Amino acid sequence: MPRETGRKVIAQNKRARHDYHVEDTFEAGLVLQGTEVKSLREGRASLVDGYASIDGNEAWLLNVHIPEYTQGTWTNHAARRKRKLLLHRKEIEKLAAKTKEGGLTIVPLALYFKDGRAKVEIGLARGKKDWDKRQSLAEAQAKREMARAMRHRNR
Repeated sequence: MPRETGRKVIAQNKRARHDYHVEDTFEAGLVLQGTEVKSLREGRASLVDGYASIDGNEAWLLNVHIPEYTQGTWTNHAARRKRKLLLHRKEIEKLAAKTKEGGLTIVPLALYFKDGRAKVEIGLARGKKDWDKRQSLAEAQAKREMARAMRHRNR
């Protein structure tokens, strides 16, 4: 059987891009149990309430919902358990320093398989104010209208 290649997205946190200014992104591996991997392969996960924290020299992913595997037995995992992130020490130190600075948080942006391994894209983010959200929505709408006008003009 050939090995998996490429990137297969399982879940994206679109709300994070709406609620935060993402300043930097990192790719991290995940420490998972067997039934969690099987549940992810079915394409079931939610990053909506998730966030990451740094404890000592370790990074942890919290509140990410990976539902129980349907054919799992007593070995099934807890849906919202604390999961360890696999990052290089320098990346962890950088994240810890930035979050201690204040005003920054670590949010998961996407959960995916890359060459058969489960990965999570985390972002170092600063919260948006309400007027920032309205402004970004107005910009996106203006972009769509310009693209629509250009499409109709070229016909």
